[in-house]
Amino acid sequence: MAAEFGTVAEWTAEVASRLGAGYAIPAACRGSGQPAVLNWLLAGLGSAPGGLLADVGAGLGGPAAYAAAEAGLRPLLLESEHAACRAASRLFGLPVIVADATTLPVADGRADAAWSLGVLCTLAGRDAQLAVLRELGRIVRPGGPIGLLVYVAVRLPLDDPPKGNRFPGIDDLTALVHAAGLEVLRAADAHGMSAPPASWRQRAGAVEHELHRRFGPTPQLRAADEQSERIGKLLESGQLAEQVLVLRNG
Repeated sequence: MAAEFGTVAEWTAEVASRLGAGYAIPAACRGSGQPAVLNWLLAGLGSAPGGLLADVGAGLGGPAAYAAAEAGLRPLLLESEHAACRAASRLFGLPVIVADATTLPVADGRADAAWSLGVLCTLAGRDAQLAVLRELGRIVRPGGPIGLLVYVAVRLPLDDPPKGNRFPGIDDLTALVHAAGLEVLRAADAHGMSAPPASWRQRAGAVEHELHRRFGPTPQLRAADEQSERIGKLLESGQLAEQVLVLRNG
């Protein structure tokens, strides 16, 4: 994960910038959503154009940029990796704060909505996962919506899991949400949603091709690819599921 959101993040931003503006969002959404998933979450958030969306663990900023373009939301990116923050700023020019997701530098109730996509399972343990959920509830206005994308373990132990991840089971995730004082409004399995359109796949593929042409032999890119491949195999075998939820704070 350090490779994916460190050096590789800046390489991705460099490649996408050279290919053109239409390549940035698909490239920066790797592992954190595609149009059908993001549209489902945006419909659940239901925030009016101009509303402040806090993207916690924003990565390269692709989903936040998509929310701005498609729903007129005003994103604030919060990301712990300096390189990913630089990449997001370069690609989209959105406001970015270097921040630990467990202690966000955002005032209580400041955001109209928040989401955190593919972040919970990257945390070391249950305490950190609970802290992030509580922070999401704290920074959103009373009754405000929160979107999540979480890779959940369907069965344990997992075969050859990626390093550094802790995948909650569905019951564990439900318990975490309740312990954080949040309520589930809707939930779905992202696997059943429609595939990205051909233009999205083409642009994402072009970035991947160029990234590997230029940086393929490097250990950083090999490490990032290995993480993605392990998660992909676990999803294909049904050991992991991609769960999306819309929550509401108390």
